[in-house]
Amino acid sequence: MRSETMKMLNLFIVSDSIGETGELVAKAAISQFRPGLQHTKLKRFPHIDSLDHIKEITELANEQKAIILYTLVQKGMRDALIKYCDLYNLESVDLIGPVINLLEKNLEEKAFEEPGLVRKLDEDYFKKIEAIEFAVKYDDGRDPRGVLQADIVLIGVSRTSKTPLSQYLAHKRYKVANVPLVPEVEPPEELFLVDPAKCFGLVITPEKLNTIRKERLIAIGLNDDASYAKIDRINDEIAHFEKIVQKIGCRVIDVTNRAVEETANVVINHVQQK
Repeated sequence: MRSETMKMLNLFIVSDSIGETGELVAKAAISQFRPGLQHTKLKRFPHIDSLDHIKEITELANEQKAIILYTLVQKGMRDALIKYCDLYNLESVDLIGPVINLLEKNLEEKAFEEPGLVRKLDEDYFKKIEAIEFAVKYDDGRDPRGVLQADIVLIGVSRTSKTPLSQYLAHKRYKVANVPLVPEVEPPEELFLVDPAKCFGLVITPEKLNTIRKERLIAIGLNDDASYAKIDRINDEIAHFEKIVQKIGCRVIDVTNRAVEETANVVINHVQQK
């Protein structure tokens, strides 16, 4: 066992973001000497964004005889910290600067020097996953409760690209619910409670829909003369669709000659304008 007269270790973690990386590195190193972090004071200084902050921290470190570990992505801030550490004869370790310098040299590119980018990327990733899971859960009217929780609601008759459009928009981090409209089935009540500005009706010409549905029937091994693909049936469905969108007061997008990406851009532009 180590002596009870351990030397006190005082560490300052200085970061222009939240300081999580610096603290993890510090704890990993300390654990090689003091697994329980005994006789250790570890203080985090997050969101350091001015030279005055740097000066105050180094003055405090000088008073408390602290070692400084820092993760500062802006070269000017790193240089200032080094200057003050030299002034007060403080020991410090740059945890990220050498890596940035090495990458700049090898990539022949200048670093962005923008604090918190890793965290922003992580948050962006999780928002995308959440949106994708939402689109799957509330696809094809499975649970009408999703209509009121969604950022975007898509409605339309069968085979108007509601599902692929939902997934495409989900990858853009929008929570999307889609609801199929069928004359024999009353639309969910939630559809008439939703803000019309976030609801979009997808429409297609009967002739194009007739072709798409015939191809679909053949693809699943059925005859292409089923009622589902007949023009009269399609006209009835579109008439029902028009009745519903008029009641809701939502925007209608003709997807006949549009790729999913094009339709998505129309939806996104409209949502952003609102």
